[in-house]
This record gives sequence, C-alpha cells and structure tokens, in this order.
Amino acid sequence: MYDSDTYLRRLGYDPAAGRPAADLATLGALHKRHMETVPFNSAGSLAVPAPSGRLVDLVDFDEDATFDSVVAAGNGGGCVQMTRLFLRLLRDLGFDADLIAGTTAEGRQSYGVEVEHMLILARVDGGSWLADIGYAGPSFVEPLRLDGAVGNQRQYGCRYRLIPGRDGVSLQRRPRLGQWSTVYEFTTHVRDRSDWAPAEKAINAALAAGGGGELYSRAVPDGQVVLKGRRYLTVRAGIEKTRTVTDDGDWHAYRSAILAGEVD
Repeated sequence: MYDSDTYLRRLGYDPAAGRPAADLATLGALHKRHMETVPFNSAGSLAVPAPSGRLVDLVDFDEDATFDSVVAAGNGGGCVQMTRLFLRLLRDLGFDADLIAGTTAEGRQSYGVEVEHMLILARVDGGSWLADIGYAGPSFVEPLRLDGAVGNQRQYGCRYRLIPGRDGVSLQRRPRLGQWSTVYEFTTHVRDRSDWAPAEKAINAALAAGGGGELYSRAVPDGQVVLKGRRYLTVRAGIEKTRTVTDDGDWHAYRSAILAGEVD
C-alpha cells in the first residue's frame, strides 16, 4: 500500500523529524537518493510479462501493489512504475510537478511510438527542472534545469546539455573523456497516463515476438552502474568504463550487487 512515510524512510529520511520542504535542495536530494536506493530492475518492474503470460500494464496498473514491491520491498522497477510513484511522492510533499514524455532511440526503433519514456517536469524555486529517476542510464542523477539553461550542466564529472529542436528537446551527455551523445528526446507538454496506451500496446507486441532483455542500474555516490544484457558499464567521477560479461557467474554477481546496493 502506498505510504509516503514508508517512501521517505526508503530514501533515508525520518518522517518523525518532519517532512522535507518542497524546495530545490529537497528535489535534488530526493532524486539522487531515489536512484541510489531504488534500483532500475526490468525483471521486477511489471515491465516484463509473467510466465503466466500477463501483459505489461503501463496505464492502469495498481500503484499500491507496485509500491509494495518496487519501493517498500526495495526490489526496484522500471520507468513508468517508478516515475509515477515518485511523482505521487513529490505532490504529497507539496511540489508542483507533472508527467512529460520522451523517446529513446532504442524505443523509437523497437516500438515506433513518440510517447515512450516517462519523465517529470517540476516547477520549484521559480524555475523548471527535469527529473528522471526511471531511466536505466547512464544519465543524470540530479535534476537538470530546463528554463534559462545556458551551456553545459555538470554533475559528477559528466556534462549535459539541452538542445532545442523543432519537435522537442534533445538531452545530450558527455563523460569526462568521451564525446557528446544523445540520451533521449522529450517535450515539455504535460501528459496524462493514458498517453502511454500506444506504448503499452507496442511493447506487448514486441515482447510477444521475443524482444526485450534484462536491464539493471543503480546510482552510486559519484556516478552510476548499468548492466544491460551482457554489457556492464560504470560511470565514476565522469570516467566511463565498459566490459562485456561472458562468464555467467560474473553476470549474476553484478546483477546481485546492483539489486542489493552493494556496488563497490
């Protein structure tokens, strides 16, 4: 059952000491703590069909049951599940926030829909901020400024920039020793959860055809770790390293470490 006090305790807050203020400092802290304490877990997120053949539900899933598994039990989840729960927490704390949508290159290629990835637009302390705790990464781990953002925004050794285009905004990222690459594209149009119905249909069709793979990630104090299929990627202080995991034992060890929050 959804409970904001349980949520705050998962993120390292003591509700008995008073709820955090709905300000920019709190938004940044909640965002990073969420990514550190609630992993991205595609296999435990309702984003993969059960052996029974249950379909993916992105629109009308039970938020209380999802909360019990994803947040309370600490199992983590996928984009839509975690983002909707985080939005609910932000609103409970008094933040002015809404859902917005984006599309990853992989999602556009696999599903052919424009409304695929789910993000949050938060208006706080006189500015607009992009929040995204549901992207496996690598990406940003604290909110990015949307309005008035000029030049690069830096976080933990990586740089980010927002490039306006005819159809929306492109979020680009550059690690310390790497090149600029596009994370995803998005618009700031406020969305309703029903806008994800075409994505739900497309994802179910792709999964029925044998598409999809396991994906896990967690933020760490100085960056992020991602396990995508057999590819293990770390970004620490802006230094990005990737290895292909060929040994099954190593793969399970990486997966377990991410899910348990025991990443070195």
